[in-house]
Amino acid sequence: MSAETGVVRPRPSLAPPGERGALRIADRVVAKIAAQAAREALPSPPADAAAPHATVVVHHETARIRVHLELGYPCDIGAHSAAVRRHVTERVSALVDMEVPEVAVEIERLHPAPAPGTVHGRA
Repeated sequence: MSAETGVVRPRPSLAPPGERGALRIADRVVAKIAAQAAREALPSPPADAAAPHATVVVHHETARIRVHLELGYPCDIGAHSAAVRRHVTERVSALVDMEVPEVAVEIERLHPAPAPGTVHGRA
């Protein structure tokens, strides 16, 4: 119904599903979602660590993802990597409705915890 005239307008008929077009989500959008999901899966990073980032290749509704991380050390690297893989797969699948057969986790740097009793930046 039009607010000005009070007349009911007929709904336009929709084209058949095959003729409506398609939605393409850019690789960089999927990469940003993957990086955010990696941040969500990890405990708070060391102060000097770079934020996780991701690279993605999308081909026909399938996303292959590589996530780059920096972690505090010592830590359970395998458990953190598995948590990142699982969470990135779940979030990308849910948010962009793509199959995610592969999430490669690359640890770029380990940040050692300071020894007890040492002052940061001094020998």
